[in-house]
Amino acid sequence: MKRNLILILLLCFSLTMVLSGCSSANNDAEKTPAPAQTDTSWQDIQDKGYFVMGLDDAFPPMGFRDEKNEIVGFDIDLAKEVAKRLGVDVKFQTIVWESKLEEINSGNIDVIWNGFSVTPERQKEYLFTKPYIKNRQVIVVTADSPIKTKADLEGKKIGIQAGSSAQDAVMADKATYEVIKDNLLEFDDNVMAMKDLKGGGLDAVVVDIIVGKYYVSKHPGEYKFLEEDFGAEDFAVGLRITDKAFLAEMNKALDDIKADGTASEISNKWFNEDIINK
Repeated sequence: MKRNLILILLLCFSLTMVLSGCSSANNDAEKTPAPAQTDTSWQDIQDKGYFVMGLDDAFPPMGFRDEKNEIVGFDIDLAKEVAKRLGVDVKFQTIVWESKLEEINSGNIDVIWNGFSVTPERQKEYLFTKPYIKNRQVIVVTADSPIKTKADLEGKKIGIQAGSSAQDAVMADKATYEVIKDNLLEFDDNVMAMKDLKGGGLDAVVVDIIVGKYYVSKHPGEYKFLEEDFGAEDFAVGLRITDKAFLAEMNKALDDIKADGTASEISNKWFNEDIINK
């Protein structure tokens, strides 16, 4: 009986030691940090020899199709110049704007560069270069519209691009949003919304001032901007949240283009003035 008791005690002691060893090993593993992943984003771009720029091709004058169906615009010229400074090519890929996060995270594109506004929400999902242009979200109505203020938008049909920073800006203005949310109509792009405004299907459109001014300049006397707007923001280039090495190279190239006046030349070409953030 005693012998059996001794055997049982020895077995329990051995089991305790084994479990203690496993626990210690687990604790050591928990204390040991996982090896940091190497950021190869810039090397990857160099290896393939180009980066893919995702854009909405109906966003004049930043990126759009001309009468020859070629993609042109301010951001197109700027991207080509950055690519030249980086020693690589740039390829342009049209995307559905609402799907931009999926496009960049899947690797289908490397950057989002088409009047891409920096917002607190987007900064959680993308890396951003230094801003290069200031922007505002404005309200456009027809020249003969009785609408004069945000309060006048109550009960009116308002167009806005789906997945745009204009949507974020309107929703951030909680008082106005609560009044207009049931009549806020989403469009794939701003050009479609502006055409619907002209045709009478909408009473107003909320749009980037850069796009709005360009569109209105092409249709003199047909539209006007309200004095009230939905706030200011910056345009920058968006990259994958992990691509810090590529971001550093992009910022260097953008700094060089600003410093030597090339960015200002591109700005004057498309806006007839220098609106580059210095």
